[in-house]
Amino acid sequence: MRKFLLALLALLILAGAGGAWWARGQYLDPGPLAEATPIVIARGGTEQIGQTLAARGVLADVRVFPIAVWLTREEGPLRAGEYLFPAHASLREVLSVLRTARPVQRRLTIPEGLTARQMAVLIGQAEGLTGDTPAFGEGELLPETYAYQWGDNRAAIVRRAGAAMREALDRLWKERAEGLPLASPREALVLASIVERETGQAAERAHVAGVFINRLRRGMMLQSDPTVAYAAADGGVLDRPISRADLDRDHPFNTYRIRGLPPGPIASPGLEALRATLQPMATEDLYFVADGTGGHAFARTLEEHNRNVARWRAIERQRSQSATQ
Repeated sequence: MRKFLLALLALLILAGAGGAWWARGQYLDPGPLAEATPIVIARGGTEQIGQTLAARGVLADVRVFPIAVWLTREEGPLRAGEYLFPAHASLREVLSVLRTARPVQRRLTIPEGLTARQMAVLIGQAEGLTGDTPAFGEGELLPETYAYQWGDNRAAIVRRAGAAMREALDRLWKERAEGLPLASPREALVLASIVERETGQAAERAHVAGVFINRLRRGMMLQSDPTVAYAAADGGVLDRPISRADLDRDHPFNTYRIRGLPPGPIASPGLEALRATLQPMATEDLYFVADGTGGHAFARTLEEHNRNVARWRAIERQRSQSATQ
């Protein structure tokens, strides 16, 4: 700071003591920025950076900025990136941010249960990422929150999410319960994607997985509605209720028509759905249906299941009548 003040004093010597006081104030006085603000500093010269900071309300007088940069040049170059500038940052603080601060850490959250198409849109719309989103398969990316910086590449996010899924699946496969009717981590991924789409209740995941494990052991059809919806939407998201024609459609993902697992995942399961699938609840239940509360009613026998279905249909009729009144 002393070198800056002495140099600026020399430039303003003709202005006398008043000029010296002004120089000190320009460097140390609080700036005009009303609140802490993240600002993207693009690659460019000092003048361009100063114009950006002035336009965002960080600098009171853009003319002083290049002088300050030059006089303090031994403290290091200014860096491009996204930085958080404190409220009322002085010129000294502004230069410190540009030279030494850590860039803003942005976060991209990929929710559980999205299809590959939905994930690609989400990554493509993430602010601050650059480049095209590379193609990836269904279930290849682990739903998670990923930190990144402004200017990072979308392909890097996809690689990280893919590596995270492979690591999680490998680890949980090694920790799996004994005797599961799953021949490979790939089959576990497929079943976990169905579990993920079947219930949004964390406490139910292992129970739902246990039902599907029981059905696989007995050679029964899984009869999972989310697989039917996936087939009806040709790998997309169905924007209408499932129809009888959907249930009857001959499709490799329609588990009302095929036995065993479909040929691939129907979405990306999260870590807990993977864990529930590989450590399922020990249960004798073979059926479940919505119970009207956001969860499911489970049953061991078809007779009990049919009663649960009747109750669910009564709830649906009541809701439909209420909606039309």
